[in-house]
Amino acid sequence: MMIDAKELGYKDINDRLRDSEVECEVKNVCGQRFIAAGMSDKKIEIDGIPGNALGAYLNGASITVKANAQDAVGDTMNEGKIVINGNIGDAAGYAMRGGKIFVKGNAGYRAGIHMKAYKEKIPVMVIGGCAGSFLGEYQAGGMIVVLGLNAEDKKIVGFFPCTGMHGGKVYLKSDSEGIKFPGQVVVSHAKGSDIEELVPVLKEYCEEFGLDTDEILNAEYTVLTPDSKNPYKQMYVAN
Repeated sequence: MMIDAKELGYKDINDRLRDSEVECEVKNVCGQRFIAAGMSDKKIEIDGIPGNALGAYLNGASITVKANAQDAVGDTMNEGKIVINGNIGDAAGYAMRGGKIFVKGNAGYRAGIHMKAYKEKIPVMVIGGCAGSFLGEYQAGGMIVVLGLNAEDKKIVGFFPCTGMHGGKVYLKSDSEGIKFPGQVVVSHAKGSDIEELVPVLKEYCEEFGLDTDEILNAEYTVLTPDSKNPYKQMYVAN
């Protein structure tokens, strides 16, 4: 089913998506917010640039965007998958507790802020390019991966990565040289079980974007985890 969003607001777009029982292609999207919010069991392809909160509270739907997306992609999503064939704005994956966000390009500030895991749900975000400042701020669970593809001499993350982190992991395809981390995180070389955890995620990511899995896996990765003495943990986690 094809939906022409040129003259439609987000409510009309979402009403048509909910009424459809087949895969949907939404064309001429230009900044409409909240597309597919809270949806499950839908497969949606978007041609154009969706506005803020694409896939907010997503509950199992699959969304593919052919271009860029704006802020708060996957805000508080529960499960499902969002694939962005471009760049994303700030606060992607805010408080997400399940599902996957795959980004081919760069991410803005505060990607993965307040990301958490819930029971068997382990949220995953993979950023193919670089991420802005405050990556993984107050992260409580889940996995964030930044590959820095085509970063050249640019640092693959901005300032203050993992500030307030008290759970989960962040992987950087980098030796972390020149990146300043806060004192409450442990910085180490990924090996053994860390790499085993990465393999299926990166295989799926590479399949989405037609990348060489072996080339991406055959690299050095830095893994960031919270220090067991992290004072932030006492503020957010009940003992």
